Amino acid sequence: MPPLAQTSGDRLPTSRPRQQTFADPSDRARLTPASLAAMRRLAETWTLSRPEAAALLGVSESTWDRIRTGAWTQTLSQDQLYRVSALVGLYKGLHLLFADAMADRWPRLRNRGPLFDGQTPIDAMVEGGIPLMLEVRRHVDALRGGL
Repeated sequence: MPPLAQTSGDRLPTSRPRQQTFADPSDRARLTPASLAAMRRLAETWTLSRPEAAALLGVSESTWDRIRTGAWTQTLSQDQLYRVSALVGLYKGLHLLFADAMADRWPRLRNRGPLFDGQTPIDAMVEGGIPLMLEVRRHVDALRGGL
């Protein structure tokens, strides 16, 4: 079979797609509304207390109150978008691993695994911040065979 002729429009891209870093202010502004909606939904689904939701998002409790009611109009920071991304990824992984009711209960169940040391995943993530949020997400992904 003869080789396919290539024209300039047939060239394969030589660079990889840009990895999302949330560093670009226009990306943060564009992603903030959906991220806040997702965070409000997670707080409701996981029955997060005011201090838990604020800590997981990396904001003060008074800022969380404004976010919860839709009165907050600022753009999330790079750090805050990473937090939401980790939590949404965890939510998705749990729903791929478990039936919906168990997936939504799991973050509230005490866990004896080394990541949790008898704490609930929510308590562990509040205490451990972004590094532990990412570890919990990786843990759930590994449980479902995603890693």
